[in-house]
Amino acid sequence: MKAFADLTEQEILALAISSEEDDSRTYLAFAHALMEKFPASAKVFVEMAEEEQAHKASLTDTYLKKFGDFIPLIRRGDIRGFVRHPPVWLSKQMTLETMRQRAEVLELENMRFYTSAAERAQDPDIAQLLRDLAAAEKEHTSLADRLGLKHLTPDAKVEEADAKQKLFLLQVIQPGLVGLMDGSVSTLAPLFAAAFATHDTWQTFLVGLAASIGAGISMGLAEALSDDGKLTGRGRPLIRGLASGLMTTLGGLGHALPYLIPDFWTATVVAMIVVFFELWAISWIRWKYMDTPFLRAAFQVAVGGALVFLTGIFIGSS
Repeated sequence: MKAFADLTEQEILALAISSEEDDSRTYLAFAHALMEKFPASAKVFVEMAEEEQAHKASLTDTYLKKFGDFIPLIRRGDIRGFVRHPPVWLSKQMTLETMRQRAEVLELENMRFYTSAAERAQDPDIAQLLRDLAAAEKEHTSLADRLGLKHLTPDAKVEEADAKQKLFLLQVIQPGLVGLMDGSVSTLAPLFAAAFATHDTWQTFLVGLAASIGAGISMGLAEALSDDGKLTGRGRPLIRGLASGLMTTLGGLGHALPYLIPDFWTATVVAMIVVFFELWAISWIRWKYMDTPFLRAAFQVAVGGALVFLTGIFIGSS
């Protein structure tokens, strides 16, 4: 993947063209899904798709004038810092509220992208176009109003502040939870390998402590270096790295702390109970925040955690 700061003006325009096309197709998919029950809302999404196509046309015209007729395919997924949205065609039975939230997040992302890109652009024509598109995204009327308040409950009347909150969840909270899950699962093998190899609770605790801190440092550095936060609005890299690293460390310490108990088998039984609740909590987190069906999440986590757990016991006992 490439960092946004390393993109050339040609690559920025190519990325913007593909992004407008992707967003247009997303809105058309929403319109198709809503056509039968909410035709007025479907019409709004059709209009939004047409707006994205108009933006794409302006970007394409400028690109052809500046760089010729070959436009490389560069998507958001190729650039560090963009939110990884689940494909619409894989998202079954999305509600009107879910579609509205996705659209608001996309508009906020696009405004940040065009604003940052305009600041970096050297060509005056390209910079002006990007500023115009940023202003167009910023001036979009409330999507809740455009979709009609009669289709939304009072609790669903979310505007820009809630879009920012949703974006914060996707870009900050979820990566932090990934760190917590990584710490909880990845440290199982070294901890229980040390436990069954030594039958020494203090030595086992030291191994678990070292594994947890090491994983925290690794995850923290990876998060801090992933992007500078200017494009995504994710905040300072240092703060994000510290949060991810600390959550990873805490995830590993959960099943290491029982080995402060002097009796080996008592400590091991307590650690296994802690592991059970950790895996259950991870399954719940994946269901709550990552749109994974609970049973599927539980199966994935249970199988993965059990394999790592048994690997540690097997190696430690051999």
